Amino acid sequence: MSAISEVLQADPAVDDVLARHHALMRSQSPAESCHVMTGDELRAAGARLFALREAGRVLAIGALKPFGDAMELKSMHTIAEARGAGVARRLLVHLVAQAQGAHAKALYLETGSGAAHMAARALYERAGFVLCPPFGDYTEDPESVFMTRRI
Repeated sequence: MSAISEVLQADPAVDDVLARHHALMRSQSPAESCHVMTGDELRAAGARLFALREAGRVLAIGALKPFGDAMELKSMHTIAEARGAGVARRLLVHLVAQAQGAHAKALYLETGSGAAHMAARALYERAGFVLCPPFGDYTEDPESVFMTRRI
């Protein structure tokens, strides 16, 4: 049975998945187009970090970063061994519920525009996210896709 919980203190297993995510994102996008944040950067930005675990093993992570009266979805990552099993969908549903509980008016996200990010974009579309212009400090970039969902 898997469980999703907020990560309130340093956790080596979560930090390992964050490091995997960071390395993967850096390998898939040019540096000027890569907006991935380290665990320390997420925490410094006030993001709430969540982990989906099964039998104590971290299978997926995701974060909610404050963004005015909304939130930005950051660092959604499912470990390769758990992909295709609905883990990301379960975590995304939980993150949307957390944002609703925090009275956020919307969720925003930035993801890659290439083939490597196609599954992520499809997941977000199925969850009600739609394309939007760049938000916050982001600028137009052919390597990026921006999405939002009212909640």
